[in-house]
Amino acid sequence: MSRVSSEMSAQEMLIAEAFFESSEGRLVTDDQQIIVKVNAAFTTITGYTAQDALGKTPKMLASGQHDGVFFRNLWQGLESNGLWQGEIWNKKKNGDIYPQWLCITEIKNSQQSVSHYTSTFNDLTVLKEADKKIEYLSFYDQLTDLPNHHCLRVRLKKALANCVQNQCKGAILYIGLDHFRLFNKNFGHLQGDKIIKEVAARLSACVREGDTVARLDGDEFAVLMEHLSEDLTVATAQAEEMAQNILLALNKCHQVDHIVYSSTCSIGVNLFESGRMGSSQSALKHADLALLKAKAGGGNEVYFFQPQMESVVAARVVLEASFREAVAKGQFLLHYQPQTEGVGQIIGAEALVRWQHPTLGLVFPAVFIELAEETGLIVRLGQWVLDVACQQLALWSTRPETAHLTMAVNVSAMQFHQTDFVATVLSVLERTGADPFLLKLELTESLFISNLDDVVCKMRTLSNKGIKFSLDDFGVGYSSLLHLKRLPLDELKIDQGFIKEILIHPSDAAIAKMVISLGASMRLTVIAEGVETEQQRDLLALLGCHSFQGYFFSRPLPIDQFEELLLKPTSPCLQ
Repeated sequence: MSRVSSEMSAQEMLIAEAFFESSEGRLVTDDQQIIVKVNAAFTTITGYTAQDALGKTPKMLASGQHDGVFFRNLWQGLESNGLWQGEIWNKKKNGDIYPQWLCITEIKNSQQSVSHYTSTFNDLTVLKEADKKIEYLSFYDQLTDLPNHHCLRVRLKKALANCVQNQCKGAILYIGLDHFRLFNKNFGHLQGDKIIKEVAARLSACVREGDTVARLDGDEFAVLMEHLSEDLTVATAQAEEMAQNILLALNKCHQVDHIVYSSTCSIGVNLFESGRMGSSQSALKHADLALLKAKAGGGNEVYFFQPQMESVVAARVVLEASFREAVAKGQFLLHYQPQTEGVGQIIGAEALVRWQHPTLGLVFPAVFIELAEETGLIVRLGQWVLDVACQQLALWSTRPETAHLTMAVNVSAMQFHQTDFVATVLSVLERTGADPFLLKLELTESLFISNLDDVVCKMRTLSNKGIKFSLDDFGVGYSSLLHLKRLPLDELKIDQGFIKEILIHPSDAAIAKMVISLGASMRLTVIAEGVETEQQRDLLALLGCHSFQGYFFSRPLPIDQFEELLLKPTSPCLQ
Protein backbone atom coordinates (compact mmCIF):
# COMPACT_ATOMS: atom_id res chain seq x y z
CA MET A 1 0.00 0.00 0.00
CA SER A 2 1.39 3.41 -0.95
CA ARG A 3 1.92 6.14 1.62
CA VAL A 4 -0.85 8.25 -0.02
CA SER A 5 -3.45 5.44 0.13
CA SER A 6 -2.40 4.68 3.69
CA GLU A 7 -2.95 8.32 4.67
CA MET A 8 -6.35 8.30 2.94
CA SER A 9 -7.34 5.16 4.79
CA ALA A 10 -6.33 6.66 8.12
CA GLN A 11 -8.18 9.87 7.31
CA GLU A 12 -11.31 7.93 6.35
CA MET A 13 -11.13 6.04 9.63
CA LEU A 14 -10.88 9.32 11.56
CA ILE A 15 -13.90 10.72 9.69
CA ALA A 16 -15.91 7.56 10.32
CA GLU A 17 -15.01 7.60 14.01
CA ALA A 18 -15.96 11.29 14.31
CA PHE A 19 -19.26 10.58 12.56
CA PHE A 20 -20.00 7.69 14.88
CA GLU A 21 -19.19 9.62 18.06
CA SER A 22 -21.86 12.26 17.52
CA SER A 23 -24.54 13.72 19.77
CA GLU A 24 -27.04 11.32 18.18
CA GLY A 25 -27.38 7.81 19.53
CA ARG A 26 -25.85 5.26 17.16
CA LEU A 27 -25.66 1.49 17.14
CA VAL A 28 -24.48 -1.11 14.62
CA THR A 29 -25.77 -4.67 14.35
CA ASP A 30 -24.64 -7.57 12.19
CA ASP A 31 -26.96 -9.18 9.65
CA GLN A 32 -28.55 -11.20 12.48
CA GLN A 33 -29.35 -7.98 14.37
CA ILE A 34 -26.77 -8.64 17.08
CA ILE A 35 -25.43 -5.35 18.43
CA VAL A 36 -21.71 -5.03 17.69
CA LYS A 37 -21.07 -1.37 18.39
CA VAL A 38 -22.69 1.57 20.20
CA ASN A 39 -21.52 5.11 20.80
CA ALA A 40 -21.38 7.25 23.92
CA ALA A 41 -24.59 9.06 23.00
CA PHE A 42 -26.38 5.69 22.96
CA THR A 43 -25.52 5.30 26.65
CA THR A 44 -26.44 8.91 27.44
CA ILE A 45 -29.88 8.54 25.88
CA THR A 46 -30.84 4.97 26.83
CA GLY A 47 -28.89 4.44 30.05
CA TYR A 48 -27.48 1.17 28.70
CA THR A 49 -23.69 0.87 28.61
CA ALA A 50 -21.78 -0.79 25.80
CA GLN A 51 -21.35 -3.84 28.06
CA ASP A 52 -25.12 -4.01 28.53
CA ALA A 53 -25.81 -3.83 24.79
CA LEU A 54 -23.08 -5.74 22.96
CA GLY A 55 -24.20 -9.21 21.98
CA LYS A 56 -27.88 -8.34 22.50
CA THR A 57 -30.48 -7.29 19.91
CA PRO A 58 -32.31 -3.96 19.68
CA LYS A 59 -35.33 -5.76 21.17
CA MET A 60 -33.80 -4.91 24.54
CA LEU A 61 -35.01 -1.33 23.89
CA ALA A 62 -38.60 -2.30 22.98
CA SER A 63 -41.31 -0.43 24.85
CA GLY A 64 -44.21 -2.73 24.02
CA GLN A 65 -46.07 0.27 22.52
CA HIS A 66 -46.01 -1.07 18.93
CA ASP A 67 -47.75 -4.12 17.47
CA GLY A 68 -46.55 -6.65 14.93
CA VAL A 69 -48.03 -4.68 12.03
CA PHE A 70 -45.78 -1.70 12.88
CA PHE A 71 -42.62 -3.80 12.79
CA ARG A 72 -43.67 -5.69 9.63
CA ASN A 73 -44.12 -2.35 7.87
CA LEU A 74 -40.76 -1.20 9.25
CA TRP A 75 -38.93 -4.22 7.84
CA GLN A 76 -40.78 -4.12 4.54
CA GLY A 77 -39.75 -0.48 4.12
CA LEU A 78 -36.18 -1.29 5.08
CA GLU A 79 -35.94 -4.21 2.64
CA SER A 80 -37.54 -2.22 -0.19
CA ASN A 81 -35.56 1.01 0.18
CA GLY A 82 -32.52 0.06 2.23
CA LEU A 83 -33.64 2.74 4.68
CA TRP A 84 -36.42 3.28 7.23
CA GLN A 85 -37.02 6.35 9.34
CA GLY A 86 -39.82 7.43 11.59
CA GLU A 87 -41.01 7.98 15.12
CA ILE A 88 -40.87 5.05 17.53
CA TRP A 89 -41.38 4.66 21.28
CA ASN A 90 -38.58 2.82 23.10
CA LYS A 91 -37.69 2.12 26.71
CA LYS A 92 -34.66 3.29 28.69
CA LYS A 93 -32.76 1.15 31.17
CA ASN A 94 -34.61 2.81 34.07
CA GLY A 95 -37.94 1.82 32.54
CA ASP A 96 -38.91 5.24 31.15
CA ILE A 97 -40.73 5.04 27.83
CA TYR A 98 -39.83 7.88 25.48
CA PRO A 99 -40.22 8.92 21.81
CA GLN A 100 -37.34 8.54 19.37
CA TRP A 101 -36.75 9.66 15.82
CA LEU A 102 -35.06 6.56 14.41
CA CYS A 103 -33.25 6.02 11.12
CA ILE A 104 -32.15 2.46 10.17
CA THR A 105 -29.88 1.91 7.16
CA GLU A 106 -28.69 -1.27 5.47
CA ILE A 107 -24.94 -1.76 4.92
CA LYS A 108 -24.11 -4.13 2.07
CA ASN A 109 -20.87 -5.96 1.28
CA SER A 110 -19.20 -6.33 -2.12
CA GLN A 111 -21.60 -9.18 -2.96
CA GLN A 112 -24.53 -6.79 -2.34
CA SER A 113 -25.69 -8.82 0.64
CA VAL A 114 -26.64 -7.09 3.88
CA SER A 115 -23.72 -7.33 6.29
CA HIS A 116 -24.78 -4.80 8.92
CA TYR A 117 -27.49 -2.38 9.98
CA THR A 118 -26.79 1.06 11.40
CA SER A 119 -29.33 2.87 13.56
CA THR A 120 -29.26 6.57 14.42
CA PHE A 121 -31.73 8.08 16.87
CA ASN A 122 -32.63 11.19 18.86
CA ASP A 123 -34.65 11.54 22.05
CA LEU A 124 -37.75 13.57 21.09
CA THR A 125 -39.00 14.13 24.65
CA VAL A 126 -37.93 17.78 24.88
CA LEU A 127 -39.15 18.46 21.36
CA LYS A 128 -42.58 16.99 22.10
CA GLU A 129 -42.85 19.00 25.31
CA ALA A 130 -42.02 22.15 23.36
CA ASP A 131 -44.59 21.03 20.76
CA LYS A 132 -47.29 20.90 23.43
CA LYS A 133 -46.22 24.24 24.87
CA ILE A 134 -46.36 26.00 21.51
CA GLU A 135 -49.72 24.37 20.76
CA TYR A 136 -51.09 25.66 24.06
CA LEU A 137 -49.70 29.17 23.57
CA SER A 138 -51.07 29.27 20.02
CA PHE A 139 -54.54 27.91 20.73
CA TYR A 140 -55.46 29.03 24.25
CA ASP A 141 -55.91 32.31 26.08
CA GLN A 142 -53.30 32.72 28.82
CA LEU A 143 -55.58 34.44 31.32
CA THR A 144 -58.68 32.23 31.18
CA ASP A 145 -57.34 28.96 29.67
CA LEU A 146 -60.20 29.17 27.16
CA PRO A 147 -59.68 28.54 23.44
CA ASN A 148 -58.56 31.72 21.70
CA HIS A 149 -59.67 33.33 18.43
CA HIS A 150 -57.46 31.09 16.31
CA CYS A 151 -58.71 27.93 18.02
CA LEU A 152 -62.31 29.08 17.57
CA ARG A 153 -61.79 29.54 13.83
CA VAL A 154 -60.34 26.04 13.51
CA ARG A 155 -63.30 24.53 15.35
CA LEU A 156 -65.77 26.66 13.41
CA LYS A 157 -64.38 25.38 10.10
CA LYS A 158 -64.98 21.82 11.31
CA ALA A 159 -68.49 22.73 12.47
CA LEU A 160 -69.32 24.22 9.05
CA ALA A 161 -68.04 21.10 7.30
CA ASN A 162 -70.15 18.98 9.66
CA CYS A 163 -73.23 21.02 8.75
CA VAL A 164 -72.71 20.24 5.07
CA GLN A 165 -72.16 16.54 5.73
CA ASN A 166 -75.04 16.02 8.17
CA GLN A 167 -77.49 18.69 6.99
CA CYS A 168 -77.65 20.19 10.49
CA LYS A 169 -77.47 23.68 11.95
CA GLY A 170 -75.24 25.53 14.36
CA ALA A 171 -74.78 28.97 15.85
CA ILE A 172 -72.00 31.32 16.81
CA LEU A 173 -72.67 33.79 19.66
CA TYR A 174 -70.49 36.87 20.10
CA ILE A 175 -70.58 38.22 23.67
CA GLY A 176 -69.30 41.68 24.59
CA LEU A 177 -69.26 43.10 28.14
CA ASP A 178 -70.97 46.48 28.22
CA HIS A 179 -68.87 49.43 29.43
CA PHE A 180 -66.13 47.13 30.74
CA ARG A 181 -63.37 49.48 29.61
CA LEU A 182 -64.71 52.03 32.11
CA PHE A 183 -64.22 49.49 34.92
CA ASN A 184 -60.62 48.88 33.78
CA LYS A 185 -59.98 52.61 33.72
CA ASN A 186 -61.34 53.13 37.23
CA PHE A 187 -59.99 50.05 39.01
CA GLY A 188 -57.05 48.89 36.88
CA HIS A 189 -56.28 45.88 34.70
CA LEU A 190 -55.46 43.61 37.64
CA GLN A 191 -59.02 43.86 38.94
CA GLY A 192 -60.32 43.74 35.37
CA ASP A 193 -58.51 40.45 34.77
CA LYS A 194 -60.28 38.96 37.79
CA ILE A 195 -63.63 39.95 36.27
CA ILE A 196 -62.64 38.40 32.94
CA LYS A 197 -61.74 35.10 34.66
CA GLU A 198 -65.08 35.11 36.50
CA VAL A 199 -66.95 35.77 33.24
CA ALA A 200 -65.09 32.86 31.61
CA ALA A 201 -66.15 30.55 34.43
CA ARG A 202 -69.80 31.63 34.22
CA LEU A 203 -69.87 31.18 30.44
CA SER A 204 -68.38 27.70 30.73
CA ALA A 205 -71.12 26.78 33.22
CA CYS A 206 -73.85 27.93 30.79
CA VAL A 207 -72.98 25.84 27.73
CA ARG A 208 -73.82 22.29 26.75
CA GLU A 209 -71.29 19.48 26.52
CA GLY A 210 -69.50 19.80 23.18
CA ASP A 211 -70.00 23.56 22.84
CA THR A 212 -66.93 25.80 22.65
CA VAL A 213 -66.42 28.88 24.82
CA ALA A 214 -63.61 31.12 23.55
CA ARG A 215 -62.09 34.39 24.61
CA LEU A 216 -61.57 36.54 21.55
CA ASP A 217 -59.95 39.74 22.75
CA GLY A 218 -60.22 42.02 25.77
CA ASP A 219 -63.83 41.90 26.94
CA GLU A 220 -65.22 39.83 24.04
CA PHE A 221 -66.07 36.12 24.12
CA ALA A 222 -67.75 33.65 21.80
CA VAL A 223 -69.77 30.47 22.13
CA LEU A 224 -69.89 27.95 19.27
CA MET A 225 -73.00 25.76 19.36
CA GLU A 226 -73.04 22.64 17.20
CA HIS A 227 -75.62 19.95 16.41
CA LEU A 228 -78.68 22.17 16.72
CA SER A 229 -82.08 20.98 15.51
CA GLU A 230 -82.58 20.53 11.78
CA ASP A 231 -85.73 22.63 12.11
CA LEU A 232 -84.84 26.32 11.73
CA THR A 233 -87.48 27.51 14.22
CA VAL A 234 -86.31 25.06 16.88
CA ALA A 235 -82.62 25.83 16.21
CA THR A 236 -83.35 29.55 16.58
CA ALA A 237 -85.09 28.88 19.89
CA GLN A 238 -82.14 26.82 21.12
CA ALA A 239 -79.72 29.63 20.32
CA GLU A 240 -82.07 32.20 21.88
CA GLU A 241 -82.33 30.15 25.08
CA MET A 242 -78.56 29.89 25.32
CA ALA A 243 -78.18 33.66 24.80
CA GLN A 244 -80.76 34.47 27.47
CA ASN A 245 -79.10 32.09 29.95
CA ILE A 246 -75.79 33.87 29.31
CA LEU A 247 -77.42 37.27 29.84
CA LEU A 248 -78.79 36.14 33.20
CA ALA A 249 -75.50 34.60 34.29
CA LEU A 250 -73.38 37.62 33.39
CA ASN A 251 -75.85 40.17 34.75
CA LYS A 252 -75.33 38.92 38.31
CA CYS A 253 -73.01 41.05 40.44
CA HIS A 254 -69.28 40.26 40.52
CA GLN A 255 -67.44 40.45 43.84
CA VAL A 256 -63.77 41.34 43.29
CA ASP A 257 -61.92 41.88 46.57
CA HIS A 258 -63.76 44.84 48.12
CA ILE A 259 -65.41 45.85 44.81
CA VAL A 260 -68.95 44.87 43.86
CA TYR A 261 -69.35 45.21 40.09
CA SER A 262 -72.70 45.07 38.32
CA SER A 263 -72.37 44.34 34.63
CA THR A 264 -74.43 43.66 31.54
CA CYS A 265 -73.48 42.18 28.21
CA SER A 266 -74.56 42.32 24.58
CA ILE A 267 -74.84 39.23 22.39
CA GLY A 268 -74.82 38.88 18.62
CA VAL A 269 -76.02 35.55 17.21
CA ASN A 270 -75.46 34.07 13.76
CA LEU A 271 -77.18 30.81 12.80
CA PHE A 272 -75.47 28.77 10.14
CA GLU A 273 -76.74 25.80 8.14
CA SER A 274 -75.69 23.80 5.09
CA GLY A 275 -77.74 25.91 2.67
CA ARG A 276 -76.38 29.34 3.64
CA MET A 277 -73.08 29.24 5.42
CA GLY A 278 -70.31 30.96 3.57
CA SER A 279 -66.82 30.76 5.00
CA SER A 280 -65.82 30.63 8.65
CA GLN A 281 -64.71 34.24 8.34
CA SER A 282 -68.11 35.35 7.04
CA ALA A 283 -69.84 33.41 9.84
CA LEU A 284 -67.75 35.29 12.40
CA LYS A 285 -68.28 38.62 10.65
CA HIS A 286 -72.03 38.13 10.71
CA ALA A 287 -71.98 37.38 14.45
CA ASP A 288 -69.81 40.45 14.99
CA LEU A 289 -72.21 42.62 12.97
CA ALA A 290 -75.08 41.34 15.12
CA LEU A 291 -73.11 42.18 18.29
CA LEU A 292 -72.52 45.73 17.07
CA LYS A 293 -76.26 46.04 16.46
CA ALA A 294 -76.97 44.79 20.00
CA LYS A 295 -74.54 47.30 21.50
CA ALA A 296 -75.99 50.10 19.37
CA GLY A 297 -79.33 49.57 21.11
CA GLY A 298 -77.77 50.41 24.48
CA GLY A 299 -76.51 46.97 25.45
CA ASN A 300 -77.92 44.12 27.52
CA GLU A 301 -79.61 42.77 24.40
CA VAL A 302 -79.53 39.74 22.11
CA TYR A 303 -79.58 40.44 18.38
CA PHE A 304 -79.69 37.87 15.57
CA PHE A 305 -77.90 38.53 12.31
CA GLN A 306 -80.28 39.58 9.52
CA PRO A 307 -79.53 39.35 5.79
CA GLN A 308 -80.33 43.04 5.31
CA MET A 309 -77.18 43.77 7.32
CA GLU A 310 -75.21 42.39 4.41
CA SER A 311 -74.64 45.57 2.48
CA VAL A 312 -71.03 44.59 2.98
CA VAL A 313 -71.61 41.53 0.81
CA ALA A 314 -72.89 43.68 -2.04
CA ALA A 315 -69.75 45.78 -1.80
CA ARG A 316 -67.70 42.60 -2.01
CA VAL A 317 -69.32 41.68 -5.34
CA VAL A 318 -68.27 45.04 -6.74
CA LEU A 319 -64.78 44.60 -5.29
CA GLU A 320 -64.41 41.15 -6.87
CA ALA A 321 -65.35 42.47 -10.31
CA SER A 322 -62.82 45.30 -9.93
CA PHE A 323 -60.16 42.90 -8.75
CA ARG A 324 -60.61 40.56 -11.71
CA GLU A 325 -60.22 43.56 -14.00
CA ALA A 326 -57.09 44.62 -12.08
CA VAL A 327 -55.49 41.19 -12.61
CA ALA A 328 -56.35 41.26 -16.29
CA LYS A 329 -54.95 44.78 -16.75
CA GLY A 330 -51.95 44.45 -14.42
CA GLN A 331 -52.95 47.21 -12.00
CA PHE A 332 -50.36 46.17 -9.42
CA LEU A 333 -46.98 47.35 -8.21
CA LEU A 334 -44.48 46.25 -5.59
CA HIS A 335 -43.30 48.07 -2.49
CA TYR A 336 -40.22 46.92 -0.60
CA GLN A 337 -39.85 46.81 3.17
CA PRO A 338 -36.29 46.64 4.53
CA GLN A 339 -35.15 43.60 6.49
CA THR A 340 -32.38 44.59 8.85
CA GLU A 341 -29.71 43.10 11.06
CA GLY A 342 -28.19 44.35 14.29
CA VAL A 343 -28.89 48.02 14.96
CA GLY A 344 -30.30 48.58 11.50
CA GLN A 345 -28.06 47.41 8.66
CA ILE A 346 -30.27 46.66 5.66
CA ILE A 347 -29.61 43.12 4.44
CA GLY A 348 -32.59 42.69 2.15
CA ALA A 349 -36.23 43.45 1.49
CA GLU A 350 -39.63 41.82 1.43
CA ALA A 351 -41.60 42.43 -1.75
CA LEU A 352 -45.18 43.46 -0.90
CA VAL A 353 -47.89 43.83 -3.53
CA ARG A 354 -50.12 46.90 -3.84
CA TRP A 355 -53.17 47.44 -6.04
CA GLN A 356 -53.08 50.73 -7.93
CA HIS A 357 -56.83 51.19 -8.26
CA PRO A 358 -57.86 53.72 -10.95
CA THR A 359 -60.27 55.56 -8.62
CA LEU A 360 -59.52 54.39 -5.07
CA GLY A 361 -55.78 54.90 -5.35
CA LEU A 362 -53.37 52.60 -3.54
CA VAL A 363 -55.17 49.56 -2.08
CA PHE A 364 -53.38 47.40 0.50
CA PRO A 365 -53.32 43.56 0.57
CA ALA A 366 -55.60 43.31 3.62
CA VAL A 367 -58.43 44.40 1.30
CA PHE A 368 -57.86 41.95 -1.56
CA ILE A 369 -55.62 38.99 -0.58
CA GLU A 370 -58.46 36.92 0.90
CA LEU A 371 -60.51 37.71 -2.21
CA ALA A 372 -57.59 36.62 -4.39
CA GLU A 373 -57.39 33.30 -2.54
CA GLU A 374 -61.15 32.66 -2.69
CA THR A 375 -61.25 33.31 -6.45
CA GLY A 376 -58.05 31.41 -7.22
CA LEU A 377 -56.50 34.55 -8.74
CA ILE A 378 -53.80 34.40 -6.06
CA VAL A 379 -51.85 32.00 -8.31
CA ARG A 380 -51.66 34.44 -11.20
CA LEU A 381 -50.96 37.38 -8.88
CA GLY A 382 -48.28 35.43 -7.01
CA GLN A 383 -46.49 34.54 -10.25
CA TRP A 384 -46.48 38.22 -11.27
CA VAL A 385 -45.03 39.23 -7.88
CA LEU A 386 -42.28 36.60 -8.15
CA ASP A 387 -41.38 37.69 -11.67
CA VAL A 388 -41.15 41.42 -10.84
CA ALA A 389 -39.27 40.78 -7.59
CA CYS A 390 -36.71 38.62 -9.40
CA GLN A 391 -36.25 41.27 -12.07
CA GLN A 392 -35.45 43.75 -9.31
CA LEU A 393 -33.12 41.27 -7.60
CA ALA A 394 -31.22 40.79 -10.86
CA LEU A 395 -30.94 44.57 -11.28
CA TRP A 396 -29.58 44.95 -7.74
CA SER A 397 -26.88 42.38 -8.49
CA THR A 398 -25.38 44.72 -11.12
CA ARG A 399 -24.61 47.48 -8.58
CA PRO A 400 -22.01 47.07 -5.79
CA GLU A 401 -24.09 48.94 -3.19
CA THR A 402 -27.09 46.60 -3.65
CA ALA A 403 -25.50 43.34 -4.81
CA HIS A 404 -25.67 41.82 -1.31
CA LEU A 405 -29.41 42.37 -0.83
CA THR A 406 -31.78 39.42 -0.49
CA MET A 407 -35.37 39.41 -1.73
CA ALA A 408 -38.21 37.80 0.24
CA VAL A 409 -41.33 36.86 -1.72
CA ASN A 410 -44.55 35.54 -0.19
CA VAL A 411 -45.93 32.33 -1.66
CA SER A 412 -49.52 31.27 -0.96
CA ALA A 413 -50.46 27.65 -0.24
CA MET A 414 -52.55 27.53 -3.43
CA GLN A 415 -49.65 28.81 -5.50
CA PHE A 416 -47.15 26.39 -3.93
CA HIS A 417 -49.43 23.37 -4.49
CA GLN A 418 -49.60 23.99 -8.24
CA THR A 419 -48.00 21.00 -10.00
CA ASP A 420 -45.71 23.27 -12.03
CA PHE A 421 -44.63 25.49 -9.10
CA VAL A 422 -40.99 24.33 -9.06
CA ALA A 423 -40.68 24.65 -12.84
CA THR A 424 -42.25 28.12 -12.70
CA VAL A 425 -39.79 29.38 -10.07
CA LEU A 426 -36.77 28.00 -11.93
CA SER A 427 -38.05 29.46 -15.19
CA VAL A 428 -38.41 32.92 -13.61
CA LEU A 429 -34.86 32.73 -12.25
CA GLU A 430 -33.46 31.71 -15.61
CA ARG A 431 -35.41 34.37 -17.50
CA THR A 432 -34.55 37.23 -15.14
CA GLY A 433 -30.99 36.19 -14.28
CA ALA A 434 -31.68 36.58 -10.55
CA ASP A 435 -29.29 34.85 -8.15
CA PRO A 436 -31.20 31.96 -6.47
CA PHE A 437 -28.96 32.26 -3.39
CA LEU A 438 -30.41 35.74 -2.75
CA LEU A 439 -34.07 34.70 -3.19
CA LYS A 440 -36.10 33.81 -0.10
CA LEU A 441 -39.58 32.31 -0.42
CA GLU A 442 -41.85 32.99 2.57
CA LEU A 443 -44.31 30.20 3.34
CA THR A 444 -47.06 29.99 5.96
CA GLU A 445 -47.81 27.05 8.27
CA SER A 446 -51.11 26.33 6.49
CA LEU A 447 -49.00 24.93 3.66
CA PHE A 448 -48.00 21.91 5.75
CA ILE A 449 -51.48 20.74 6.75
CA SER A 450 -51.77 18.32 3.84
CA ASN A 451 -49.47 16.36 1.53
CA LEU A 452 -46.33 17.08 3.53
CA ASP A 453 -44.22 14.71 1.42
CA ASP A 454 -44.96 16.74 -1.73
CA VAL A 455 -44.15 19.97 0.11
CA VAL A 456 -40.82 18.61 1.33
CA CYS A 457 -39.93 17.31 -2.14
CA LYS A 458 -40.61 20.69 -3.80
CA MET A 459 -38.74 22.58 -1.10
CA ARG A 460 -35.70 20.31 -1.34
CA THR A 461 -35.60 20.64 -5.13
CA LEU A 462 -35.55 24.43 -4.90
CA SER A 463 -33.25 24.44 -1.87
CA ASN A 464 -30.71 22.42 -3.84
CA LYS A 465 -30.69 25.29 -6.35
CA GLY A 466 -29.77 27.73 -3.58
CA ILE A 467 -33.22 29.20 -2.83
CA LYS A 468 -33.89 29.94 0.85
CA PHE A 469 -37.15 29.31 2.72
CA SER A 470 -38.67 31.36 5.53
CA LEU A 471 -41.61 30.19 7.64
CA ASP A 472 -43.84 33.27 7.93
CA ASP A 473 -46.20 34.08 10.84
CA PHE A 474 -44.64 31.32 12.95
CA GLY A 475 -46.67 30.57 16.07
CA VAL A 476 -50.02 31.79 14.72
CA GLY A 477 -50.90 28.45 13.23
CA TYR A 478 -49.63 25.14 14.47
CA SER A 479 -47.02 23.03 12.72
CA SER A 480 -45.72 19.97 14.50
CA LEU A 481 -42.09 20.46 15.42
CA LEU A 482 -41.50 16.93 14.17
CA HIS A 483 -42.68 18.14 10.76
CA LEU A 484 -40.42 21.18 10.96
CA LYS A 485 -37.44 18.84 11.32
CA ARG A 486 -38.16 17.49 7.86
CA LEU A 487 -38.40 20.87 6.15
CA PRO A 488 -35.34 22.49 4.56
CA LEU A 489 -36.05 25.82 6.24
CA ASP A 490 -33.55 28.64 6.64
CA GLU A 491 -35.56 31.12 8.69
CA LEU A 492 -38.42 31.45 11.17
CA LYS A 493 -40.39 34.69 11.19
CA ILE A 494 -42.02 35.72 14.48
CA ASP A 495 -45.53 36.96 13.74
CA GLN A 496 -46.14 40.65 14.37
CA GLY A 497 -49.13 39.74 16.56
CA PHE A 498 -46.67 38.61 19.24
CA ILE A 499 -44.46 41.67 18.77
CA LYS A 500 -47.22 44.29 19.06
CA GLU A 501 -47.68 43.84 22.82
CA ILE A 502 -44.45 42.02 23.67
CA LEU A 503 -43.62 44.72 26.26
CA ILE A 504 -47.02 44.29 27.94
CA HIS A 505 -47.95 40.61 27.84
CA PRO A 506 -45.45 38.08 29.24
CA SER A 507 -47.03 35.32 27.13
CA ASP A 508 -46.05 37.16 23.91
CA ALA A 509 -42.48 37.50 25.16
CA ALA A 510 -42.52 33.81 26.13
CA ILE A 511 -43.60 32.78 22.63
CA ALA A 512 -40.96 35.03 21.04
CA LYS A 513 -38.27 33.58 23.29
CA MET A 514 -39.38 30.03 22.49
CA VAL A 515 -39.27 30.68 18.73
CA ILE A 516 -35.80 32.26 19.05
CA SER A 517 -34.53 29.29 21.09
CA LEU A 518 -36.10 26.83 18.64
CA GLY A 519 -34.47 28.62 15.72
CA ALA A 520 -31.07 28.51 17.42
CA SER A 521 -31.40 24.79 18.16
CA MET A 522 -32.35 24.10 14.53
CA ARG A 523 -29.66 26.47 13.19
CA LEU A 524 -32.25 28.76 11.62
CA THR A 525 -32.20 32.53 11.34
CA VAL A 526 -35.03 34.18 13.29
CA ILE A 527 -36.49 37.49 12.13
CA ALA A 528 -39.16 39.50 13.97
CA GLU A 529 -41.72 41.37 11.87
CA GLY A 530 -43.87 44.28 12.97
CA VAL A 531 -41.14 45.94 15.07
CA GLU A 532 -42.42 49.47 15.63
CA THR A 533 -40.39 50.83 18.56
CA GLU A 534 -36.83 50.89 19.80
CA GLN A 535 -37.96 49.20 23.03
CA GLN A 536 -39.42 46.26 21.11
CA ARG A 537 -36.20 45.89 19.14
CA ASP A 538 -34.05 46.05 22.27
CA LEU A 539 -36.13 43.41 24.07
CA LEU A 540 -35.99 41.10 21.07
CA ALA A 541 -32.22 41.59 20.86
CA LEU A 542 -31.98 40.74 24.55
CA LEU A 543 -33.94 37.54 23.86
CA GLY A 544 -31.44 36.65 21.11
CA CYS A 545 -33.16 37.90 17.95
CA HIS A 546 -30.96 40.12 15.77
CA SER A 547 -32.92 40.38 12.50
CA PHE A 548 -35.89 42.72 12.22
CA GLN A 549 -38.56 44.16 9.96
CA GLY A 550 -41.10 46.84 10.76
CA TYR A 551 -42.10 50.49 10.84
CA PHE A 552 -39.37 51.35 13.36
CA PHE A 553 -36.95 50.92 10.47
CA SER A 554 -39.21 51.79 7.55
CA ARG A 555 -42.64 51.23 6.09
CA PRO A 556 -42.81 49.42 2.71
CA LEU A 557 -41.56 51.82 0.03
CA PRO A 558 -41.65 52.19 -3.76
CA ILE A 559 -38.37 51.07 -5.28
CA ASP A 560 -36.95 54.56 -5.75
CA GLN A 561 -37.59 55.53 -2.12
CA PHE A 562 -36.24 52.19 -0.90
CA GLU A 563 -32.99 52.75 -2.77
CA GLU A 564 -32.78 56.30 -1.41
CA LEU A 565 -33.11 54.86 2.09
CA LEU A 566 -30.09 52.64 1.45
CA LEU A 567 -27.93 55.67 0.85
CA LYS A 568 -29.39 57.91 3.59
CA PRO A 569 -26.90 58.36 6.46
CA THR A 570 -29.69 59.70 8.71
CA SER A 571 -31.92 56.66 8.18
CA PRO A 572 -32.94 54.86 11.40
CA CYS A 573 -31.58 51.77 9.69
CA LEU A 574 -28.13 53.25 9.53
CA GLN A 575 -27.86 54.81 12.99
